[in-house]
Amino acid sequence: MKLQRAVIDSLNVANFNLEDLFDNDNYSIELVKGIGVFEPYRWLETFGRVTSRHIIEAKILHTSNGLTLPLKRFSSSQNLQTIEFAGLYAYNEKSLFKRKLLKENIQVLEDSYIKRLDIAIDFKRAIPKKTIEIICKHRIPFKQNGMNTYYYKTNSEKKSNVTMDIKIYDKAKKENLNYYLQRLEFCFKGAYFNKIKLKDINLVLTKIRKSIKKFTGLSVKIIPLNSI
Repeated sequence: MKLQRAVIDSLNVANFNLEDLFDNDNYSIELVKGIGVFEPYRWLETFGRVTSRHIIEAKILHTSNGLTLPLKRFSSSQNLQTIEFAGLYAYNEKSLFKRKLLKENIQVLEDSYIKRLDIAIDFKRAIPKKTIEIICKHRIPFKQNGMNTYYYKTNSEKKSNVTMDIKIYDKAKKENLNYYLQRLEFCFKGAYFNKIKLKDINLVLTKIRKSIKKFTGLSVKIIPLNSI
């Protein structure tokens, strides 16, 4: 059976005071939201989105090669700080730098809890019709006006799903590529994980492969983090 290649496009992990791991000359940290400080325009300017009301502390991690990563504390888990590695498999140089940064810090992050994991499957041709049909057996397609993305939601789902999102979008259009590329993406969220640490990621990847198989009929091979 041919396996479909899949990659970890985004990873969020949480631990106590993660910023302490980056306390050296290669990094600087900018406070955007905290006690006595609120500069929402900086978050919007840097990450293209506003800080949600559930974020009680927001900081920007700046690296020596120009990368910026979010550091957040949420009201539901104030003792934990979350770092977000998003866009690990975009088609640009910044994506390469992010993968390098993550690989350099895998060992120091290994005792952190996985809070989000996005798995991307790219197709250089149209996503197989059979795959779409299987997804639609489980979920209903939804597209907002003017958006490039189809979201697949459950019958009972309202604004968001705390366990898993499924979406399909034109990756070539999003990144101004000169060739055809569609992306099928699964976003596994906090409720999907049961206090799984980064060092045990292979345990959860086995579960994820089964979920992808169930919802799409695809058998996938997920590129491990140590190979990114």
